[in-house]
Amino acid sequence: MFSLATLIPYLGACALLAIVPGPTVTVILANSLRGGTLAGLSIIAGTQLGLVTMILVVALGLEAVMGFMAFAFDWIKLAGAAYLIWLGFNMLRSSGQLGQAAAGPAKSYRRLMVDGFLVIWSNPKALIFLGAFLPQFVTKEGAAFPQVVVLGLFFMLIAGVSDSLYAVVGGRMRSLLTQTRIRIVSRVSGAILMVGGVWLALVRKA
Repeated sequence: MFSLATLIPYLGACALLAIVPGPTVTVILANSLRGGTLAGLSIIAGTQLGLVTMILVVALGLEAVMGFMAFAFDWIKLAGAAYLIWLGFNMLRSSGQLGQAAAGPAKSYRRLMVDGFLVIWSNPKALIFLGAFLPQFVTKEGAAFPQVVVLGLFFMLIAGVSDSLYAVVGGRMRSLLTQTRIRIVSRVSGAILMVGGVWLALVRKA
């Protein structure tokens, strides 16, 4: 379905995007700090479930667009590339700050899973991001739905591994996540993402 020339850059982009701390990572860290690694992993289980539903929404939407307005496909990819450039610019400006653990009684793991699901769906930027990022690697030669689903599953796998590492760090080694280190990672990733967005806008694969 995908060539190595497409898959390798995609997996690299997924890794870069997953490792940069965002709202989801902040929630994972906050709960890991308060309830331990398992609390953070429970949040991740909920966010992964949320990602499944978001990917299905993107897949169905893109399939519909390609079915009824195939001419709009290139414009969708171009708009998505522009969004990725804007996202990379914001990463360059990152302060490297992370949220603090919220006060309050400990929650059950089931409740934390629900919280994780709600956290990712309460952030519309997550859906916008998936809608901008995944179509960049979809081709017109095949049906959009299975391509988006497969790409989405790869993204979920990489994000799940990265988030799990944050949960472990939050539960055991908070000192490793210094503001300076996070700022460096964000800026390097932001610069690479901007370059990648420009490249995708210029290539605009058919």
